[in-house]
Amino acid sequence: MSRIVWLAAMLVFSTSFVWSTTIPGLGTATFPTSTHSATAARDFARGLLLLHVFEYTDAAKSFVAAEKDPGFALAYWGEAMTFNHPVWDEVDVQAGREALAKFAPTTEARAAKIADSRERAYFSAVEILYGDSRSKSERDARYALAMQLSRTCAKDDEAQLFYALALLGKSEGVRDVPTYLHAAAIAKAVFMRNSHHPGAAHYWIHGMDDPQHAGGALVAARALSKIARDAPHAQHMCSHIFLALGMWGDVVRANLAATSLMNQRRIAAGKPPIRCGHYNYWLEYGYLEEGRLGEAKRLVAGCREEATREAMTAHARGTDPDDSSTSSFAEMRSRYLVDTGHWRDEVARWRLDGTDEVLISQMTDEFTTGLAAAKTGDLTRARTALGEVRRLLSQAPLAFNRAGIPQGDPTRRLPDVEVLQLEAVILSATGQRDQAAAKLQQAIPINKELPYAFGPPTPAKPCEELLGELLLGGHKSSLARAAFEASLKRAPERTQSLLGLARAGKGDGR
Repeated sequence: MSRIVWLAAMLVFSTSFVWSTTIPGLGTATFPTSTHSATAARDFARGLLLLHVFEYTDAAKSFVAAEKDPGFALAYWGEAMTFNHPVWDEVDVQAGREALAKFAPTTEARAAKIADSRERAYFSAVEILYGDSRSKSERDARYALAMQLSRTCAKDDEAQLFYALALLGKSEGVRDVPTYLHAAAIAKAVFMRNSHHPGAAHYWIHGMDDPQHAGGALVAARALSKIARDAPHAQHMCSHIFLALGMWGDVVRANLAATSLMNQRRIAAGKPPIRCGHYNYWLEYGYLEEGRLGEAKRLVAGCREEATREAMTAHARGTDPDDSSTSSFAEMRSRYLVDTGHWRDEVARWRLDGTDEVLISQMTDEFTTGLAAAKTGDLTRARTALGEVRRLLSQAPLAFNRAGIPQGDPTRRLPDVEVLQLEAVILSATGQRDQAAAKLQQAIPINKELPYAFGPPTPAKPCEELLGELLLGGHKSSLARAAFEASLKRAPERTQSLLGLARAGKGDGR
């Protein structure tokens, strides 16, 4: 009998004690465990609920606390699970193995220590994630198969949810819509039985957070905001649905809640609040779409201060805008200028030393500066910026390699789109509208290849929206209307496209 089939069989039988509890602010879950320690059970409960809302650091702390019951296998299972982040396509194999080794040094020794068959089955599943030298994709596929069998052989909501999560991670960061919808259906079924389970609402959202399907998970988004009111990621995650539906007020409220929770914890730990990063970028976009431009500008200014303060640190120099203050500032500055059109605003002059150390951030910085220059008639500066973006583009493959973005990933084409956009804006500024439109027609198919951003549009200026504005300037209202309608399919209710569509409907482009 293979280990995967054995896992399924073992989950049918269990001598575990049924454990169900509610942690205020995190939700309710039922999970049989063999521990007789009430303290360990409570710590495990907290860890499990935090794991389901991707608060991995805090979850690990709770599972480690549960390890004070040294024979409690699931505590070590839980700690190991915190080092696998399926939706983000991340795994720390070494840390996972070290967590498992704390329980016993080998797979066989660990299995021999676990008397409860169900706990042994869960442990066997996590061994697949960390137990051999196969590729990540192979391990993920085998783990998903193990959780699929366990789900069909046991009436176990946790097994079903971890199977749904395994499905979300199985495509290695590339969204496969049928698989995601399958995961959402599994999570929704659990939610129907336990409407206070954060994982059920969370994975339902993840499976449907795109414009075509988001309406089907609005119930989950509304629920998760109340279930896990103490989890920053859960509060932010609700805004994935709200943004995909163009519900800007809800986007703002969700990310205000997320940033507030995150910064309360930082202040309590003696750390300064975070002014850059993922939640603030989404909050900025919500403000811009609501027309709250002053509040959006204050966010950009705050990120600028943080990035300046951290200019010489490794945190500032990272390539991921979610983790790097410099990269985050470049992105937030670009978003503000593109979505307000305030090209003469002081934000256009805000630059940071150090962006030249991060090629992707430097490209964003030069692209935005070039747009501002072209829009304000400084074509010499615009062409200089274009030349710099082209130079950086030649170095982009190496930067993408260092960032771990695989060959063939459509994301690598984003700089190509931005070069074409900047060329088009410069051509338009010199009266060459037909040539500018041709450049955008080249960019649109590449733009469509890019994966849906699950957030503010990528690139910052949607190609079809930019084309619509160009066509309006040439009094081609019918063509402009079609361009804005196409843009709104990818970015529903986006204010700039709606305004363009309204102007095109007037027929005079004014």
